[in-house]
Amino acid sequence: MTPVVQAQSIHKRFGRLEVLKGIDFEVAPREVACLIGPSGSGKSTLLRCINHLEKINAGRLYVDGHLVGYREHGGKLYELREREIAQQRKDIGMVFQRFNLFPHMTALENVMEAPVQVRRANKATARDHARELLDRVGLADKERSYPAQLSGGQQQRVAIARALAMEPKLMLFDEPTSALDPELVGDVLGVMRQLAKDGMTMIVVTHEMQFAREVADKVVFMDEGVVVEEGPPDRVISEPRHERTRGFLARVLNPNA
Repeated sequence: MTPVVQAQSIHKRFGRLEVLKGIDFEVAPREVACLIGPSGSGKSTLLRCINHLEKINAGRLYVDGHLVGYREHGGKLYELREREIAQQRKDIGMVFQRFNLFPHMTALENVMEAPVQVRRANKATARDHARELLDRVGLADKERSYPAQLSGGQQQRVAIARALAMEPKLMLFDEPTSALDPELVGDVLGVMRQLAKDGMTMIVVTHEMQFAREVADKVVFMDEGVVVEEGPPDRVISEPRHERTRGFLARVLNPNA
């Protein structure tokens, strides 16, 4: 079975700072992978490389068996044109820490915008699908609300619906609850749990260890640009093998200790 995501020795530098130092990583169809680790470990950068929001400096990155952002000829990589990259991104949904909704559009308009503009979907069809997705994330009664009229958790759920509107093969979540008040986190995680149950392939950068324990098929601990440890959540979170993993989890799970 072809992995949905396959990273082979990925390197990424920002100037002299090497943020990713040879990452090898795979995600199978319908699998949920949670990336955990301290801030600055390269988790979000890896996520952004997967849909070519950041360009890699070395290695190969495949989504659904296709090179991301490049074509290969004679053993060398040549970057695709922006139009070709945009075509690849249509199959990859991404939800950011900040919601990035269009403030002048209602929730319904935000969700239907990309299918109409990018996929040239019929407006009536896109509107019906957007309503179904808002209902799916528990916001059927908010379709006429503007982002400023919604809580942070509601805005994030609209952002998830917007990503789903493109019917992606893969969903990327970059710390989707980190900007939310604690009482709003549960609703967003509930939507993500249901996506996992529905079989969506997902990569989630998160500090929500309980979510990772319950939902992930695989937990990947990153630190200083490398994968230190990966495996089933019960093993990585409950019985980590590496001292760096143990130290990180001790700080996250017992912050007042």
